[in-house]
Amino acid sequence: MKDMKNNIKVSNALNIQAISTNTTTAGAIIDTKGFGDLTFVFQTGTITDGDYTLLIHEGNNSALSDAAAVADADLLGTEALASFTADTDDNKVSKIGYRGNKRYVRLSVVSTNVTTGGTVGATAIQGRPQFAPVA
Repeated sequence: MKDMKNNIKVSNALNIQAISTNTTTAGAIIDTKGFGDLTFVFQTGTITDGDYTLLIHEGNNSALSDAAAVADADLLGTEALASFTADTDDNKVSKIGYRGNKRYVRLSVVSTNVTTGGTVGATAIQGRPQFAPVA
């Protein structure tokens, strides 16, 4: 039997929100302990203007006080390809995987050229659990 539901953990990585200024919006810190895979799924609603660039940070401190940008070699896909821009990316979904070895990971969105903004959110999907089924 094929069963993904009991073999993944799904977490809110970035609350769905309207962004109407140039800003950096940090998402939730994801604890990778007990999982072999992490993928972020980024979704937009309507984007009236601006560019929304994803950044992924990693560290071993639970508050990510040691946060550092994830090296490109530790990403599956690129932050640029997972990012969005106005006029072409309304109601779109992208994904980017993490394969680094740090315990904590966080996605952030950097918005630029924004005057009215857009709606964005992200989900973290963790797979290959050490112990299954996952609650």
